[in-house]
Amino acid sequence: MKLYTKTGDLGETALFGGQRVMKDHPRVDTYGAVDETNAAIGAALSLIQSDELKKPLATIQRDLFAVGARLADPKTRLDRRADPKTRIDESSIQQLEGWIDQLDAQLPPLKTFILPGGSPAGALLHLARTQCRRAERATVALSRQESIDPLLIVYLNRLSDLLFVFARFENNQQQQAEISW
Repeated sequence: MKLYTKTGDLGETALFGGQRVMKDHPRVDTYGAVDETNAAIGAALSLIQSDELKKPLATIQRDLFAVGARLADPKTRLDRRADPKTRIDESSIQQLEGWIDQLDAQLPPLKTFILPGGSPAGALLHLARTQCRRAERATVALSRQESIDPLLIVYLNRLSDLLFVFARFENNQQQQAEISW
């Protein structure tokens, strides 16, 4: 099988189920922003030193594939499938919240805003956080035009919070001081 199909040469792509749309369609833009978040997390993972972050981030990458698949599915066919690979539900969000609470409890309390940066992995986690916020904004915008699962917005919102905590945790583990704004 060839990697290139030439079916997108005129600016179209296929959604889940075969519907063809332009590549600048809001749905494509939205799952593209999720994909960018996933790629930034992958870049951070290549540099992360903290073992406590590696497994959760690998789980999150799989979840983001599920989020992207759900966003690429305008007829919500995936909602009716029993495939756990595409499931994002309350337990997914609770898992993110658990990681936030667990790691935030190990960090000094914040008293001011901090500048994004620190160690290479910490800086990439901050970048992933901002990309996740963009994906969240795109998902909110899409939800005003088309039907989507509202839990996807909640998941992305909580994930951006978690990525902030992960960045702080990684920087703390690498003894990188936070710079107050």
